[in-house]
Amino acid sequence: MAVVGGVLVLLMVVTALGADLFATHDPEARQDSFRSPPSADHWLGTDENGFDVYSRVVHGARASLLTALSAVGFALLLGVPLGLCAGWYGGWRESLIMRAVDLLLAFPSVLLAVAVAALLGKPSLTTVILAVGVVLVAPFIRQVRAAVLQVRSLEYVTAARAAGASDLRILFRTVLPNCIAPILVLATLSTGIAILDAAGLSFLGLGPPETSPEWGVMLTKAFRYLRHSQQWILLPPGLAISLTVLGFNLLGDGLRDAFDPRHSS
Repeated sequence: MAVVGGVLVLLMVVTALGADLFATHDPEARQDSFRSPPSADHWLGTDENGFDVYSRVVHGARASLLTALSAVGFALLLGVPLGLCAGWYGGWRESLIMRAVDLLLAFPSVLLAVAVAALLGKPSLTTVILAVGVVLVAPFIRQVRAAVLQVRSLEYVTAARAAGASDLRILFRTVLPNCIAPILVLATLSTGIAILDAAGLSFLGLGPPETSPEWGVMLTKAFRYLRHSQQWILLPPGLAISLTVLGFNLLGDGLRDAFDPRHSS
């Protein structure tokens, strides 16, 4: 199944990188027809604004991937140092950091993302990235802390301490490289979560403007016409989100099994 996930992710990446080549129309250019069904000119039809659905789905892959990777990168920048600090130093630092983690994990991820987006104010792509990134920080802190606790008492770490290496040098030159595998697995799984959460925020009107070619925005507009039997507006972005999230989940599970055979079935 990891191969299937890898293929889906690869298709997503290729589509995002080659969106300008694969799109048949400008995703933000209004066409002559409105809410027209799929045809030779418009492979997936057009929406209520006359935008070509296929071209917007293709360009939506770029927007969704950029949003997800940016959110995961933000979570890594905060979560990895805090996790290293909590696992290495312990004491009051660990207690403070882990209580903050418990607080973040006490809220459903979507509810927390909505709260953060509301606090940030103006709906935009940056707001979505920061809101989703905050949601993803807590799992990274827990994962990195657990990995540090496993390796900090090993012989090579003790030898580095005995050699007089500073804490920062030990953490980033000795401990962190041995935590890369679980971090990579979590980052892969988190990318799928980020795409889903970002689409949810856009669906709720907390993301980029309605003219933006983004999957969540497309769902928001398409949902209005679901009862009018115009599924060609709703199904493409919905399937794109589902297949992309499935791909990252399968790939993440495959990486986890490869790095730790105990998890494999």
